[in-house]
Amino acid sequence: MKQFLAFVKKEFYHIFRDTRTMLILLGMPIVQIILFGFAITTEVKNTRIAVYDLSNDVVTQQIIQRLQANTYFTVVESVGSPERMDELMKAGKVSMVVVFDADFESNMLHTGEAAIQLIVDATDPNQATTITNYATSIITQSIQEMTTGYSASFTILPQTRMLYNPQMEGAYNFVPGVMGLILMLICAMMTSIAIVREKEKGSMEILLASPIKPIFIIIAKAVPYFTLSMVNLVTILLLSFFVLKVPIAGSLFLIITGSLLFILVALLLGLLISNLVQTQVAAMLISGMALMMPTMLLSGMMFPIESMPAVLQWFSSIIPARWYIEMIRKLMIQGVSGIYVVKEFTVLIVMILVLLTISLKTFKTRLSSN
Repeated sequence: MKQFLAFVKKEFYHIFRDTRTMLILLGMPIVQIILFGFAITTEVKNTRIAVYDLSNDVVTQQIIQRLQANTYFTVVESVGSPERMDELMKAGKVSMVVVFDADFESNMLHTGEAAIQLIVDATDPNQATTITNYATSIITQSIQEMTTGYSASFTILPQTRMLYNPQMEGAYNFVPGVMGLILMLICAMMTSIAIVREKEKGSMEILLASPIKPIFIIIAKAVPYFTLSMVNLVTILLLSFFVLKVPIAGSLFLIITGSLLFILVALLLGLLISNLVQTQVAAMLISGMALMMPTMLLSGMMFPIESMPAVLQWFSSIIPARWYIEMIRKLMIQGVSGIYVVKEFTVLIVMILVLLTISLKTFKTRLSSN
């Protein structure tokens, strides 16, 4: 019995000395319950909307206040022209615009009818349907409360106009997300494993002892995965267009350029992971947990970012796939011009510079310690 207890004690010591194992055993359940508890929800909250009020009367102002007071919506701007409304939609700053016709209150009281239009970004058809139903319910309830006591009947139903995806095709939403997930996994996970494999075999030291500079060795390791990712990108675009019937409404040049930037970010993440670990198993765990889960849950691929808590929304801003997916949706589905994706391009370029600096510094420091 004493020998058995001694072995158990020894195993506990081994686990406690391994920081990575402790993080996986004790930290990962905490991270998972937070992510799955807060990020995975079909409920829509804090959806950004704009208002185009041509009437600007008491009734329309009360309806706007009801929309603003509800947790489902956040009124970010009252637009003054259709051009501004279109600009906000293309920039992704709002998901819906509520348009009130001129003389709304007068028409409602005299004829019992008045026009309201809901212009919705239907890139994500599920979210578009949900927020349309919420807005229709709030508007209808508000009008019923304001017209209580009137003998006349009022028939005011919002008219809905779905932009970018009027057929409400689900592929329009998931194809950009799948593109981000595939490129991230192939580039980051496979690159980190390929370099760590050399460490495990002991051949990395031989390569580094050659006359070739270490940075060129690492680049040589990354080039095949960069090439394969480009092939995958072309394949995905062809399948999306010809098989899934997803339009490529924007500039193909911008789509490919943005994808190449994202591929570079993923490759640098793989390089960084390879500098931090020594085994393929550790590389797989870190790549899978630290890259795949946030990409699926916090990038907007499956669940709206606006519905997440503020902390997770902030955390999602450092996830490269979020900016790539937003960019691809704007370019492929909405067909916007390059000026509307400057922010996404800038974020990816900054990430490339930051990751390149950290990866090279970590790589050189680790080499000098050997």
